[in-house]
This record gives sequence, C-alpha cells and structure tokens, in this order.
Amino acid sequence: MKLTIEEARELAHRVMRRLGHDASEASIIAEHLIDCELRGIGYGGLARAVSIAERLGRTEDRRRPMAILQETPVSARLDGGDRIGYVVGHRATEIAIQKAEAAGIAIVGASDTWYTGMLSVYAEMAAARGLVTMIASNASPWVAPHGGTEGRLGTNPICFGFPSEAEPVIWDIGTSAIIHAEVTLAGRLGKELPPGVAYDGAGEPTRDPAAALSGAFATWGGPRGSGLGMVVQLLGIMAGSAPLPPDLEGFGFLIVAMRPDLLGPEDAFRRNVAAYAQTIRETRPVPGGGPVRMPFDRSRAERDRRRGEGVIEAEDAIVATLRRIAED
Repeated sequence: MKLTIEEARELAHRVMRRLGHDASEASIIAEHLIDCELRGIGYGGLARAVSIAERLGRTEDRRRPMAILQETPVSARLDGGDRIGYVVGHRATEIAIQKAEAAGIAIVGASDTWYTGMLSVYAEMAAARGLVTMIASNASPWVAPHGGTEGRLGTNPICFGFPSEAEPVIWDIGTSAIIHAEVTLAGRLGKELPPGVAYDGAGEPTRDPAAALSGAFATWGGPRGSGLGMVVQLLGIMAGSAPLPPDLEGFGFLIVAMRPDLLGPEDAFRRNVAAYAQTIRETRPVPGGGPVRMPFDRSRAERDRRRGEGVIEAEDAIVATLRRIAED
C-alpha cells in the first residue's frame, strides 16, 4: 500500500498517542519509524509500531518518569523508566551533546528501556552538532554466540558517527545475522527466513520465524561478529542492564560523544573526514561491480529519493492493523 510520507507519519503518531505516549514522545517515535521507512528498512518502520503495541499490551503500562541516577560534568546515568528506547535514546543523546559541547567529551548510559531502534538516528543528531560518537545498545538474549545454538547476547547494534565538511560519516550495524524485527515481520507475513540465520529450540537450523523466536539467531561475521556482540552486551551492562535482560525490557544504551577539537582544529578534521570519504568512493570497483560506497551512502540516497517522491510503500496488513489500533 502506498502512503504519503505525511499520512504515514500521522498514522504512526496517532498510534503512539493511543498507546499512552504524550505528544512530544509520539513525535519522536513517529519520526524514528518514518526515517526507517524512508531508508528502506521497512521492518523497523511502521511494522515496528505493531510490535510496540503488542509489547505494551503484554506488560501493561509500567512507565515511570525518566530520571538521572548519577551525574558528573562529563557523565550521566539515566533510568529509562521502562520507556521505549526511541525516547530514552533521544534524551540520553541530548544529555551527551550538552555535556560534550561544554566539557569536550561525555559518556551517558541509560537502562530500563527497550527497542532502541536505529542508533544512526542518534549519531546524526550529534554529528549535526559537530560531535564524534560511539553508541551501543544491548538487548534480550536472542542471539547465540559463535559455535552455540542458545541465546546469550542481543542483536546488539553498534554505531559510530563522524561530522564532516560534507555529509557526516555514519556506520551503524547489528551484530546478529538477522534482526529481531526482521524475524517478527516475516512471521506476520507468513514468510520463511533466509537459510543459516537461526536455530530452533532444539538447536537445529530453522527458517521458521516462530521457531527462531523460541530458539536463537546466529551471529553476524562468525567469531568476529560474535565477539563484537559480546562487547556491546558488556557496554550495555556498564549502562545499567542485567547481564541477560528479560524479553523486551531492561536494555542498556550507551553513548560516548566527543568534540574533535580536543585533539586538533575542528575544521581540519572535517576536511580530512570528507577527503577520506572521497578516496573510498573513488576506489576502483571489482570487475562487474558498482561504485564503492561509504557507510550510510545507501541509506541517505534512499531517504532522499523517497522524500522526493513523497510516498512510502507499506504492507497492507500492517497499515490495517495500525489503523485499528489508532481508532480503538
């Protein structure tokens, strides 16, 4: 189904308001979801709003006000109050930006949250203010470590952001072979998973989304991705999560923000970032291959294209479900 961008944004906003978020929170969540749609990441867009409704329906409303538990001029520990990570991550990033602009560097951890979304959203916020960032978020143990078939770490995204004289450089990846939202959406649509990305509860390879959700996902990148996922799990623990957060609750989110002028002139750094990005894009491609890209180039181009067209495409079943929620 085709929706205008504004129709999709308004639908997401109405659903979030119906689920008990205030107008400001609903706007933050809706913008995050629509950014996913614009970048071609449909499983993290409107489909995620259905999962948010299901999670709140399962746990009922346990939300508390966010509160700073511990603070210094360069750090803060934020209690997310069981609020969704789009809101908690946004607030943690705002705090990190304020502190880094004042002191040059900042680290902010947030706990008791869930569904932190695309970490690149927060990296773009900070890059727009001239800050370098490292961001990590752990999750429930849906992913098996390399060589295992039982969940011991989350899908665990990690992200780095660099301001530039041109477009910022953003690298944002999950450390699992498939993302939880992808599996959930495949189940909703009656589709199989790709081979080699999940195990069932008995430890056997599976392409069935329901079996994968009751089993475990594989890691991305073999032992390297597995190790990186463990590092993200530990950074989430540093932010205040339990070692293995319960299902869709108690995630840890960590952001480190730095002013590049701590180590040299900011304008020179920005020029060098832009120059390096250009050398990457000018790399000779493999025979028959397309142009070499920097991280985030595809997302940025897709977002610009869809904004130009003014429409997104969403699954009919997802839109129908969201309209029911909004009107309930």
